[in-house]
Amino acid sequence: MTESLSNSATPSHALYSTTLPGSAHWSLRVRRGMQLRFTDLDGGANLGLLMYNPEDLLERYNAPDTLKGQHTFKLTRGNCLYSDMGRVFASMVDDDFGWHDTVCGTLSEQSLKKKYQVRSYQDCHNQWTLSGEHSFLTELAKYGLGERDLAANLNLFSRVITDDDGKLIFDASAARAGASVTLRFEMDTLVILHTCPHPLNPEADYPMKPVQVEMLKAAPLADDDYCKHFRPENGRAFENNRLYHLGL
Repeated sequence: MTESLSNSATPSHALYSTTLPGSAHWSLRVRRGMQLRFTDLDGGANLGLLMYNPEDLLERYNAPDTLKGQHTFKLTRGNCLYSDMGRVFASMVDDDFGWHDTVCGTLSEQSLKKKYQVRSYQDCHNQWTLSGEHSFLTELAKYGLGERDLAANLNLFSRVITDDDGKLIFDASAARAGASVTLRFEMDTLVILHTCPHPLNPEADYPMKPVQVEMLKAAPLADDDYCKHFRPENGRAFENNRLYHLGL
């Protein structure tokens, strides 16, 4: 990873920046009131993402509640990312990609071996090919978590649509270099990331696509915040956050 630091604390300037190469994984604790801005540098990236409460690791991102609570299949600006305790981990405050998947899961070890020519680190070093499953489990192990703690994940920069028969299809045409999405964190969150390909990506060759990660200071939450009022359910989830931070 390449890293840089900044002394600027304005919402538009990154306090920290790093680039995750393709087939990589990383994790970090993001504090309440911070933002992460992700950018698909070359086009065609997939950023797998899981979230946990670092104070109570049993609380984690809940994809079904996130979708049904906001009456949506896709995720974009305005949507909130719910925990399984009815709270908001993060809000999508900015997004120029427009459609992010959270239903298809991650690339398994079995699928990796079936779809791609597997390259080991011993033979190929940083050009090795990892599965999303392996990447998530490697990062989760750092916090005492394992396979039973895997949950449905986000796939940022991946658009999945359905055909007339209801079959899920990966929309490769949606890829765009420079596309970005910004998450504002509404509570302290353990964030698990990988840049392995989407499980439905039809490419024959393993795509090695980097993603830039920037940390920024969020502006104070306004009474008329767009994400908070995007759906009535979001307002109730924000109220759960308020009570949580009061210790109730």
